[in-house]
Amino acid sequence: MRVHVLTLFPEMIENALNTSITGRAIEKGLLEIDAINIRDYSHDKHFKVDDYTYGGGAGLLMKAEPVCEAYDALTEKLGKKPRVVFMTPVGETFSQKKAEELAKEEDLTILCGHYEGIDERALDEIVTDRISIGDYVLTGGELASLVVIDAVSRLVPGVLHNDISADTESFNNGLLEYPQFTRPESFRGRKVPEVLLSGDHKKVDDWRFQQSLIRTARFRPDLYIKFSDDNEAIKEYYNKHKELEEEISRILKSEV
Repeated sequence: MRVHVLTLFPEMIENALNTSITGRAIEKGLLEIDAINIRDYSHDKHFKVDDYTYGGGAGLLMKAEPVCEAYDALTEKLGKKPRVVFMTPVGETFSQKKAEELAKEEDLTILCGHYEGIDERALDEIVTDRISIGDYVLTGGELASLVVIDAVSRLVPGVLHNDISADTESFNNGLLEYPQFTRPESFRGRKVPEVLLSGDHKKVDDWRFQQSLIRTARFRPDLYIKFSDDNEAIKEYYNKHKELEEEISRILKSEV
């Protein structure tokens, strides 16, 4: 997978992604990061890329011309128009489902704004998706883009050492991930649940599913309600585990 980032600060992207799991993926050739400096496409002798907004107002706005010319150069190099994600507070909230969708792209471009944003004409010209990582404002789109790149790249086959881990993590099936433990068996008086030491994989899987239900109800009741609403399989499961249904009902009432 190739990720192209249109940015004013390419070193932020390169320095952050050349470490840990993404760094190893880049070394293996599973992931390619192309940080494109928008300033390289400025026609100003000082490489200025911003100007005052029409109609007045505080702050400066990134100009359409260098942004679009950086994109044009990329499309010419690729021989096609790639999908372009713009990181913005007005976009749809980023989710695991969106990460899975973007991970299917061979070439993904992420546009990072700065100052008061980018001239709307440039956005209308090149952007296909507008994404937000939350209801708050950052100084630029680079940090937000790193969140998206990290979430997307780990879904690329081979990036994780154990690909099955991506299937069992939080949000993959609509629930939060179950709690996990490692050695020692006892730590400060807290012991690993006996079922995890039993060697009975069926019991372990059942415990983990129940813990995912409990954890989701406790920490993200909105997700739990969405998961369980009109879910015939979960209703059938509760018919066999009445005590679990009662426990979760108590949790939900306490959260309200």
